[in-house]
Amino acid sequence: MVETIEQRSRTMSRIRSKDTKPEMLIRRLVHSLGYRYRLHRKDLPGKPDLTFGPRRKIIEVRGCYWHAHLRYDPSCWEARSEAKSNTGYWGPKMDRNVARDQRNLELLEGAGWAVLVVWECELRNMDAVRDRIEHFLEVSKSVDSGSVHAVKPGET
Repeated sequence: MVETIEQRSRTMSRIRSKDTKPEMLIRRLVHSLGYRYRLHRKDLPGKPDLTFGPRRKIIEVRGCYWHAHLRYDPSCWEARSEAKSNTGYWGPKMDRNVARDQRNLELLEGAGWAVLVVWECELRNMDAVRDRIEHFLEVSKSVDSGSVHAVKPGET
């Protein structure tokens, strides 16, 4: 089905940047595990999704399409489609998203925050996501030899 410019504009305007379904799933999961967090702290680079202040930990929930997960994981099933129209805009837009994500991650880590990135496609296996989150939040800096690092998919 070919959409008109007005239909496409209406569709795109409804895409959320926060309180997305994947983010809400993670928020409910983290809350059910007994953890409390702050949302979208404006004083931190990128306004992270979930912030655990005393632990100096952050969970970022990223949509596979909008954050170009396919560039990190070629097997990602969520990010398989690419923009079919206005590719002159969307290609560079995705490049900017990836660069912004990397810059924010570096700034957060430089400020002493540990960051866990949860990709939308990972939510197919909530047991594995739960295990990663629990491990991430329970590992203290003293147990982790004082290092602060991003935990990527597949790491535990």
